[in-house]
Amino acid sequence: MTTSLTSRFPTPAPGELVAQLVPPPRFQQARLDNYIPDPDYPSQEAAKQSLQQFASRLTAQPSSSRGGLLSMFGRKKGPAAAHGLYLDGGFGVGKTHLLTALFHIAPGRPLYGTFVEYTNLIGVLGFTRAVEEFSTASVLCIDEFELDDVGDTLLMTRMIRELSDRGVPVVATSNTLPDALGEGRFAAQDFLREIQAMADRFDVLRIDGLDYREKDRIDDPPQLADDQVRSGARGDRVSLDDFEPLAEHLREVHPSRYGAMIDGIERCHIVGMEQVSEHNRGLRLVVLIDRLYDREVPVALSGVRVPELFTEDLLNSGYRKKYLRCLSRLGALQADGARALV
Repeated sequence: MTTSLTSRFPTPAPGELVAQLVPPPRFQQARLDNYIPDPDYPSQEAAKQSLQQFASRLTAQPSSSRGGLLSMFGRKKGPAAAHGLYLDGGFGVGKTHLLTALFHIAPGRPLYGTFVEYTNLIGVLGFTRAVEEFSTASVLCIDEFELDDVGDTLLMTRMIRELSDRGVPVVATSNTLPDALGEGRFAAQDFLREIQAMADRFDVLRIDGLDYREKDRIDDPPQLADDQVRSGARGDRVSLDDFEPLAEHLREVHPSRYGAMIDGIERCHIVGMEQVSEHNRGLRLVVLIDRLYDREVPVALSGVRVPELFTEDLLNSGYRKKYLRCLSRLGALQADGARALV
């Protein structure tokens, strides 16, 4: 029987959230060996080599270096501050592939999550307990790093500094250089010292290139009618929702739980997609599409065309890169959904 996402209110326990700090299904097989750099963009090969060298240093590092060394006075000496990597580039150039490839070859206990998953977990565990939990990691991988508000800025910059001071390197991906985080969304200049202190913990790898998803996309996916989307929604693992109730439901579920909300869904059907003109609604939709994309869930849509989903005001705002990434990913998922029904 078809299910509805609006009927799902997941409440994972803190332990479950920590256990879920692993790469999503789409990237379970991502390795450096199967990352194929575009020869037209040498920065891709350079980034691949840098990740390999970084992983080699992690493997060669003695385990004792993270726990502290005995000094000549018999006291424990803390590890040197760790220096991480920051993968900067446009969407679709393989940053997440490289990040998850690092996770798979890192020694010890690597952790992987999106920015929103980490911030939520800190909220659930409390800052001190979260830092203690993360400090046992061999490397902390943060995908889709972005600072959308002042609170997140202070939280994440402090966490990165504390983990770095404990010898835990952080590797992050983003569409924005670390010293430009927050631009266009809040008064970043008021927090420049905090942002710069965080940026100093990274070596930046710029990755250029084209969106690889464009290669496999249907140029103009069939525009499905409402009845096609509804009639195609058959099966226990298929969801069917009208867009407006779904958009309202996303207000009631914390974005960090969107992944749990769609667990077990193999195809998502949404009827009556409407253009989005308000940031809060738009950003919640961005997170939902990210989680659907992570889990390789095709999406069958009716209503507004994907390129027209967000208004020009949203696309020209400080969140522009997030919205463009969402359109890229949703276009790929829509193509998969259209193939399933047409």
